[in-house]
Amino acid sequence: MSDLARWSLKVSRETDIALRTLIAIRGGKKGDLSRFVEEAVNREVLRETIRDIQARNADADPADLERLIDDEVKAVRKSFWAEGRR
Repeated sequence: MSDLARWSLKVSRETDIALRTLIAIRGGKKGDLSRFVEEAVNREVLRETIRDIQARNADADPADLERLIDDEVKAVRKSFWAEGRR
């Protein structure tokens, strides 16, 4: 993380105490609050991305999706192993 952005956040006092207590119980150290927030944001972005993809593919035939996934996995494996031999 060489490029960092500084955020100013406001949360309820209860949330602040709950999170800081959790981090302290886990033996937290400097930077853990930022790390916790970044991981939580990344998880939520991933969840939203998954929801969007699921909604976009709601009408797709499951067999077609399985075939597409299998084809892509095979292509990645083939590419991975071919590059590994170089």
